[in-house]
Amino acid sequence: MSGLSIDYSTQLHYLWALLPEVVLSIGAMVVLLVDVFQREDRGGPSSPLVFWLAVGFTLATAVANGWLLTVEEVVPTGMIAVDAFRVFANYLFLLAVVLFLMMSGRYLDEERLRSGELYALILFATVGMMVFAGARDLMVVFIGLELMSVPIYVLTGVNRRDPRAAEGALKYFLMGAFSSAFFLFGVALVYGGTGTTNIALIGLTLGPEGLGSNALVVLGVAMLAVGFGFKVAAVPFHMWTPDAYEGAPTPVTALMAAAVKAAAFAAFLRVFLTAFPGLYGVWDAIAIWLAVLTMIAANLVALVEGNVKRMLAYSSIAHAGYLLVALAAATVTGAASFLFYLVVYTLMTMGAFAVVMVVGRRGEAHLDLEDYAGLGWTRPLLGVVMTIFMLSLAGFPFTGGFIGKVYILQAAVGRGLVWLAVVLVMTSLISYYYYLRVAWYMWFRDGEAAAGEGIVVSTGTRVALIAAAGLVVLLGIFPGELLELAARSATSLFRQPGALAGPLGF
Repeated sequence: MSGLSIDYSTQLHYLWALLPEVVLSIGAMVVLLVDVFQREDRGGPSSPLVFWLAVGFTLATAVANGWLLTVEEVVPTGMIAVDAFRVFANYLFLLAVVLFLMMSGRYLDEERLRSGELYALILFATVGMMVFAGARDLMVVFIGLELMSVPIYVLTGVNRRDPRAAEGALKYFLMGAFSSAFFLFGVALVYGGTGTTNIALIGLTLGPEGLGSNALVVLGVAMLAVGFGFKVAAVPFHMWTPDAYEGAPTPVTALMAAAVKAAAFAAFLRVFLTAFPGLYGVWDAIAIWLAVLTMIAANLVALVEGNVKRMLAYSSIAHAGYLLVALAAATVTGAASFLFYLVVYTLMTMGAFAVVMVVGRRGEAHLDLEDYAGLGWTRPLLGVVMTIFMLSLAGFPFTGGFIGKVYILQAAVGRGLVWLAVVLVMTSLISYYYYLRVAWYMWFRDGEAAAGEGIVVSTGTRVALIAAAGLVVLLGIFPGELLELAARSATSLFRQPGALAGPLGF
């Protein structure tokens, strides 16, 4: 199939364009069926076979995703994009899935959760993420959004014995349905103003002037921004986030904070840079003020959080603000820094939640800062990797988080958003307090939890933690290769019909 040219006038070619999603969908169904038929006891645990099937199909999807780089589109206006940006985003989602599979095994056994069902739901949700980020039609974007969201709603409340899970899932579902309504209404308004839902054709229809007098399109853009704002947990659309993150099983929370947010941002970037470049003067103000509110509010609330899991929830909201700065820049530099930061953010966020999972133990009863007292001395591995993740989240030099923020700042300054860059720096300085407070408790505070009794780190979790921490440090020292790859992937997005022209170089 090398060198295949995709012609969207032939329906079969959509199968090739969606090959990674097809492979992963088949994998999810196989995992679910094997989990059902291998049980002698319906209430018993899942077989280890379902884990290896999930891993195998994830790797097979990665191969199929790489194959897309050999494919060319005859006309780049199909309903699904085949470009380097989509391939990069897909690999990011698959990385998050692999980390989830590695870190979750022992946790699921301890909490008596059926891993087969969870793995199938995770794979289906990942298919939704891939469609969401790669769609070139607003209706397909909506399909991907719902395909991603519905399994995540279920996963949030999958631990039926925990009332926090039920509360978090209900809030997430209600807010998610609310945001989907906004998004769909925005799609309808854009269609009414342009006569199409194809992202590339919308950009061509609006042209460089953006039909600014078209009130339907302007209102539709605002509605789409609200819908995306809910999905990326930007302030003031973040109300569901702390409770949903706290109530969900910690591995699921890690995936929500990393992969789900990454998918929403990738779709946000593709839609607004490709469909509405002529309306940049309208939606840039929305992105800028969402970024400012998100960075300030989330960091201030996180300062007073004593629950580490909730603190990381507000941390993820704050990082949504940093990513919104890259979106507001709307340049190749901004998009490239956006992709680079998403990779680092995924590694450090999933790693930090993995430590929270291990320290929390069965029932997640140890989530307060006091439970981390002396942890660095009694569990050196956990102490060291958690310190690395906290320093990177804060943006300390020689970490991937620092490099990512530097390039986001470069994009903002290059666009002339100097004051927004200053807000990013100041709010990052505020975040130093609550990130370093965790490290201080682990290394300089004594407490009853210092003995670390009951803390067991499984082999898979150990490998995931070491790999994530190592990559965070490596990308902080040698970021060049990933930055170059991110720049090439971002450039493919700006080559779409109707996309912003003349972006800043990297």
